[in-house]
Amino acid sequence: MPATDSPHYVPAAGWKQLTRLYDPIVATTMRERLFRSQLADLAAANLPDGGTLVDVGSGTGTFAIAFAERRPDANVIGVDGDPEILALAQHKPGSESVAWHEGLAGQLPLPDQSADVVTMSLLLHHLLPPDKASALTDVRRLLKPGGRLCIADWGRPRDPAMRAAFTVLQTIDGFDSTRDHGAGRLPRIVAGAGFRAVTCHARIRTGFGSLEVLSALKPA
Repeated sequence: MPATDSPHYVPAAGWKQLTRLYDPIVATTMRERLFRSQLADLAAANLPDGGTLVDVGSGTGTFAIAFAERRPDANVIGVDGDPEILALAQHKPGSESVAWHEGLAGQLPLPDQSADVVTMSLLLHHLLPPDKASALTDVRRLLKPGGRLCIADWGRPRDPAMRAAFTVLQTIDGFDSTRDHGAGRLPRIVAGAGFRAVTCHARIRTGFGSLEVLSALKPA
């Protein structure tokens, strides 16, 4: 089954009609430069020289391309389930520095223990609870022992303004897939997939709620 025909697949912008608007939506509502730079700092600090970083749910490739420019020594791989959005990524300047693959979170088309760092930004909140667990378990398979998972995704709103903003996001993306995020359960879900040392490094106020930057370690 093609990735975009899978019942588990959700386009980057929530609806396929909005795919080409994904970059401006993220840039204008989610403080993109701030959260992507913090995610990149965290990933770079844990990536050895010549190491492999896999960006799961790479979307239009903004993060993967920027990271490849920052770390030209690294092997950067972008994986997404949507061939249309991968085509957009591959037409961006600098895209030739990234190896692109079509595949779903939970069914990553890459070998066991082939990544030093895996990044996932604005992906997990699209997935229902069983699919979150499947995606995280597959990432653990992909990581080398001692490898690092770095996540940017929604966390528990901590004041009324962030709660109201997050309710708008839930209305758009679905309450079933975002409920655990709103309750602050994402770190527990990551730990339940076999990761250790789950840590929140930053909380960023955005137009759609509180965005958290997390990391976790695959046991050696």
